[in-house]
Amino acid sequence: MVKTLLKSVREYKTASILSPVFVSFEVILECLLPFVIKNLMGSIKKGVNLWQWEWTSWDSLSIGQYALILILMALASLACGALAGYFCAKASAGFAKNLRKDMYYKVQEFSFENIDKFSTSSLVTRMTTDVTNVQLAYMMIIRTAIRSPMMMIFSAVMAFTMGGNLAWIFVGVIFPLAAILFLIMIKTLPLFKKLFKKYDNLNESIQENVNGIRVVKSYVREEYEKSKFDDAATELQVNFTKAERILAWNNPVMQFFFYGVLSSILFVGSYLILENISVGFGASLNSETISQLIVYGMQILMSLTMFSMIFAMVTMSIESARRICEVLNEQSTLHSPKNALTEVADGSIDFENVDFKYSATAERNVLENINLHINSGETIGIIGGTGSSKTSLVNLISRLYDVTDGSVKVGGRDVREYDLEVLRNQVAVVLQKNVLFSGTIKENLRWGNADATDDELLEACKLAQADEFIQTFPEKYDTYIEQGGTNVSGGQKQRLCIARALLKKPKIIILDDSTSAVDTHTDALIRKAFREYIPTTTKIIIAQRTSSVEDADRIIIMDNGKIDAIGTHEELLGTNAIYTEVYTTQNKGGKAVTSFGEMNGEGGASDAC
Repeated sequence: MVKTLLKSVREYKTASILSPVFVSFEVILECLLPFVIKNLMGSIKKGVNLWQWEWTSWDSLSIGQYALILILMALASLACGALAGYFCAKASAGFAKNLRKDMYYKVQEFSFENIDKFSTSSLVTRMTTDVTNVQLAYMMIIRTAIRSPMMMIFSAVMAFTMGGNLAWIFVGVIFPLAAILFLIMIKTLPLFKKLFKKYDNLNESIQENVNGIRVVKSYVREEYEKSKFDDAATELQVNFTKAERILAWNNPVMQFFFYGVLSSILFVGSYLILENISVGFGASLNSETISQLIVYGMQILMSLTMFSMIFAMVTMSIESARRICEVLNEQSTLHSPKNALTEVADGSIDFENVDFKYSATAERNVLENINLHINSGETIGIIGGTGSSKTSLVNLISRLYDVTDGSVKVGGRDVREYDLEVLRNQVAVVLQKNVLFSGTIKENLRWGNADATDDELLEACKLAQADEFIQTFPEKYDTYIEQGGTNVSGGQKQRLCIARALLKKPKIIILDDSTSAVDTHTDALIRKAFREYIPTTTKIIIAQRTSSVEDADRIIIMDNGKIDAIGTHEELLGTNAIYTEVYTTQNKGGKAVTSFGEMNGEGGASDAC
């Protein structure tokens, strides 16, 4: 896990090294300061001159010389501390930047199967809260985690030098304190592991509410959504409070040992001085020594306090680090093979004994026993109810997923033999959920072809029947599209997405229910343009309206993951019960419908769909 995270340090290695270097100098200077102060107090006690220019010996410097040395050491310590803080901030912020970038780039490589493993809310939490926790932990590790043990060691050495065996009091405190801190960590780590799942639930509640805000307001469900969010927030608060209550023992435990050590030093030290008992290590006790031992004791215990803070932060970040590494270590389930094919011969498509399920552990297949041949340039309509696996079928063509059994061929070759980029450039898909990004119409269209000329943009928009409404905008093709395309209608959004796909000049174009928001006249014009201007392109149209597929060369009826029937409009109208009922309901009788599967009556095609 550590090795995975450290790969993201990269260009901030120098800053990460310089920070502990300057911390080391800062610690050395701070540990020497009490030693100089002790000599200064000795000089005052002896009545040495206030100032003298000549150097005699270290023990007999004047008060002014000691004061000058103290000032210089304090300034040097301040400078080292400032530089350590600067490099620490630079390294930790840069590390967090690289972590987020690495995670984002990794997600871009994921297949749909990989993305299905992580919810959107979980990925958001990992890139925000989790990275922030790891950043704070890294900042403390390269500065405070270096400073704390060094301060402890140097202070202990100086304490033994000045106080002899009396310094063993400090050493005796370290082991029970470390045991208590370790026990706290063992207790809190499982709680923090649960905690971050609660963060995911909270983010999911917010995301779902914001995405569906129109539905929430339409059905006056604000109070319900507030209650749902409140439940998620309360659950997070309860778990966080439970973990923090355990971590809160850090402070009283540290205070107990801190004052216990000070009391012991004063009591034992006073007794040894009064009884004139030797403390060993060539040290001699006096009032100046006791006062400086207290200073070193405070430094040792403050180091332990800082260590407990590090420990608390690292404890919180361990689970965050694990969640980040899950994303960074996740390997895409789809790869381009070695010596991959770089050219698609034509737009022919073959499904040979195809079975498919989204998860290896799934109980049943989503698609089962699919055998189908589509000629290059053919227009294919696909109709089926919600859950009949229409989208799953076409997702296999552009290799958004791999088949479980059997094979899918494009241009006579298995899709697994192609370079992924080459295949997807030749199989354009206009998805069910039309997505436009913030930017001008031109910028959105050039997602299909970054090098497309203005004439090519115009031609694609005319084919998609989008040019007509674009020309009504004051800025025409330079009109700014808001995030998600919120400032254009659903039909306009669909036509722009179709134009974007056409700019790829693919051998296969798949319209996955992507004309549902346009009127039937515009839908007919789009299909007419496809027949006349891209006759060699294979066209697959998934639709809910029979009128959208009536003139297709063949229509495929999907039912429960299987192909129920294949034929032309005329053939199916007389032979297939599902297609006949849908057509009749939509065109000649029954209640008016807006989508396939919302038909009047019971049983028959409605149930089958």
